[in-house]
Amino acid sequence: MQKTKQDELKQEAAKKAALMVEPNSVLGVGTGSTVAFFIDELAKINREKALNLKAIVTTSNRSRAQLEKQGFKVNELSEVDQIDLTVDGADRVDLNLNGIKGGGGALTLEKNVAVNSKKNIWIVDETKFVDRLKGFALPVEVLPISCEQNFRTFSQEGLLPKYRLDDNGKRYITHYGNFIIDLHVDPIPFPNVLAHYLDSVVGVVEHGLFLNICNEVIIAHSDGKIEIRKR
Repeated sequence: MQKTKQDELKQEAAKKAALMVEPNSVLGVGTGSTVAFFIDELAKINREKALNLKAIVTTSNRSRAQLEKQGFKVNELSEVDQIDLTVDGADRVDLNLNGIKGGGGALTLEKNVAVNSKKNIWIVDETKFVDRLKGFALPVEVLPISCEQNFRTFSQEGLLPKYRLDDNGKRYITHYGNFIIDLHVDPIPFPNVLAHYLDSVVGVVEHGLFLNICNEVIIAHSDGKIEIRKR
């Protein structure tokens, strides 16, 4: 799919999501190219009729900068009790609305924002929607002190680990000073089993399996159709 066409699809999905934001609410905003379109659409709505949002929490510095440029005040997660709605993208989402997130490296904050939200909406184009979780490596954020042990354990379990590298070929460092090990299991046969296993591994900070979190996904199809699926 050509990038221009893909961007058009993302923008249409973002428009639909922006219309779901209630005035006087607490909003969570994710990160990524589709979310960038969402922020622009949100700003248009706010200019036409002030949303008077009580607070906005975001998962990346890039989204924060874009929101502040559009005149929104951005809060820290610790400053709000609960988020009414979080709008984010996903690297993959399956038929059960379970997903893989963390391609941008912000999986820990993304999951913290998501689990503290009353409702989560993901906006994706059709290339991200799959019958089962596949086609994208699963990010696992690990502590530097135990990363080598974690890597060896993942290798022994047949999870095909690789350290994520930055543009300089060095280990990618997250916002919290940790490393990311990407697991190249494709497809993931039993997401719940893998999530339970990763949750039990000492040294794992967080993983990119977002299970039973998404309430609604907005999918932009190449034929121009906008599909909404609900849990």
